[in-house]
Amino acid sequence: MTTLYIANKNYSSWSLRAWLLMRELGIPFEEHMLPFGDQQAWAAFRAEGGSGKVPTLQDGDVRVWDSLAIAEHLADDYPEVWPSDPIARAWARSTCAEMHSGFQALRDLCSMNIGVSVRVTEVPPELARDVERIATIWHDGLTRFGGPFLAGDRFSAVDAFFAPVVFRFETYGLERTPAMTEYIRHMLALPGMQTWADQALLEPWIDQEHEGDCEMLGTVVEDRRTLKTP
Repeated sequence: MTTLYIANKNYSSWSLRAWLLMRELGIPFEEHMLPFGDQQAWAAFRAEGGSGKVPTLQDGDVRVWDSLAIAEHLADDYPEVWPSDPIARAWARSTCAEMHSGFQALRDLCSMNIGVSVRVTEVPPELARDVERIATIWHDGLTRFGGPFLAGDRFSAVDAFFAPVVFRFETYGLERTPAMTEYIRHMLALPGMQTWADQALLEPWIDQEHEGDCEMLGTVVEDRRTLKTP
């Protein structure tokens, strides 16, 4: 059985990418969660090899880590990971790579925290630039390939890679155009996105480092989590 190692659904944006990709494409896997702060579980996981980070995919004897490497590994057996059209496929791969290596301000200032809503006091210039670039990418893909997904009429890896951004836009109320609003609505309606969000709200774990990151940009005005423990 293929096993996907992930961390907390509420916080782990990198885990979401691989999990959602496999879930939406119907690729069978067993989920193994390593909550932040569980030192014993993480020590055992790191002893098994690889980067010691999540997501990690154990596919028989093959161990693959990093969300982009996982996507490419899965594409060997599941070509629907990428769009079938070569132009859309090249665009999707390039956009995933840009998402994978860039948008540092968004990562640093808007930590993924699905369970809360934050009233942002002020959007720093570097974050505004990241948001503007995301708007450009989304509009480019939706316009060129016809939507409702970024690279055409079906879900692919590029949507999985921007799924954490969708949750961040919701958490922080970031500015968006009507087209972006529609794409966010479409993504949030996916069964995999709904399952991930529902399970995130039920997690009992609170990681103070992630909570602190979330509060740097503004004020938490709503907390929808139901099983919180210190």
